[in-house]
Amino acid sequence: MSEEAKLFSDYEGKAAVRLARNSIETYLRTGKTLNSSESHLPAIFNEARGVFVTLTKKGQLRGCIGYPYADVSLSHAIVDSALSAALRDPRFPPVTIDEMGNIYVELTILTRPEIMDVVPKDLPSSIKIGRHGLIVKSSHRQGLLLPQVAVENDFDEIEFLGHTCLKAGLPHDAWMMGVDVYSFEGQIFSEKEPGGEIVEKDISKKTCSND
Repeated sequence: MSEEAKLFSDYEGKAAVRLARNSIETYLRTGKTLNSSESHLPAIFNEARGVFVTLTKKGQLRGCIGYPYADVSLSHAIVDSALSAALRDPRFPPVTIDEMGNIYVELTILTRPEIMDVVPKDLPSSIKIGRHGLIVKSSHRQGLLLPQVAVENDFDEIEFLGHTCLKAGLPHDAWMMGVDVYSFEGQIFSEKEPGGEIVEKDISKKTCSND
């Protein structure tokens, strides 16, 4: 993430990941949704921010859901995204409490998506792998891929555009046909081990997924 776009301190990032994990574990143990207003969070958590929560297990995706746009307070977005990633991602069965000891929690805080106002042929040269995430929109269809997806899958710019189109349910070359393409950046905080140390990931150095 570019220096000018950074939003969160190390302390705030760690608090965000802990909130995501605590939200999941509290619900799985008690059936109750964590009240983030009682968590004594830094003031920045009251601001509206886009955020995604990603869960992985043994190096494989286990759930990923979030808020692309800054529609609600960050604290609410984290709690809701964490529960959705664990329980409501349609690609996976719900996470169980017994799994949580093997699940890594990662949180990506998003900058505001900006439309890429260039002709389609110039889109690839306008994308920086390791910095940009993408959103493709066409009518009621939308697909989003986080910045780390391109790095972890060794996509080039054209592959990244193609896979974002596929995520939207569009042909892989739809980006050449005049769909709306947005870019954003993400500040990423991730557990080094389940429930353990939390670090900020620098994907520009091609940090790998957790094993």
